[in-house]
Amino acid sequence: MASKSNSRCEWTQTQVDPAYLQYHDQEWGVPVHDDRKQFEFIILEGAQAGLSWWTVLRKREGYRKAFADFNPEKVAKFTEKRILKLMENASIIRNQLKIRAAVTNARCFLKVQAEFGSFDSYIWQFVEGRPIQNKWRTLRETPTTTAESDALSKDLKQRGFKFVGSTVIYAHMQATGMVNDHQVNCFRHRECAKLG
Repeated sequence: MASKSNSRCEWTQTQVDPAYLQYHDQEWGVPVHDDRKQFEFIILEGAQAGLSWWTVLRKREGYRKAFADFNPEKVAKFTEKRILKLMENASIIRNQLKIRAAVTNARCFLKVQAEFGSFDSYIWQFVEGRPIQNKWRTLRETPTTTAESDALSKDLKQRGFKFVGSTVIYAHMQATGMVNDHQVNCFRHRECAKLG
């Protein structure tokens, strides 16, 4: 955990909730090579589209329960009845398109795993297998899309994934450590760089 003398990325200043800061300090930007964790972030980032990350983060446990602990095999089998029931679940964002997209994405996710052996093998090829180490000084410098997120978004769409526009995918890449977008004055920048 950061001490008071450590500085964090500018975006953390919008919330003082310990869970938000913990997410920044322990998860955001850490390279993810676990398929289930990748699937979790595909669901959560898709749910975030048009909303704040804090809105989604507060409902993370609700999503975990509603979406079978982020097990893509189970989510891929969700029936129409199950989808309609999720529409009544106040512990998640009750957006029908996003809920249906999560089920569609689970099915597409399984196809990618079958083709590449793992989703990890597939997704990390878009950054040549290692995190891109950025050196942003301010939030304003940080892009919302890149050539890599454009390419990954396009490929995911061609494979049938939903809610995977380039901005959503760049947020996914940041969250899963495919890019290190901690600002250079943030104590986590150097720590995450060592993990690449």
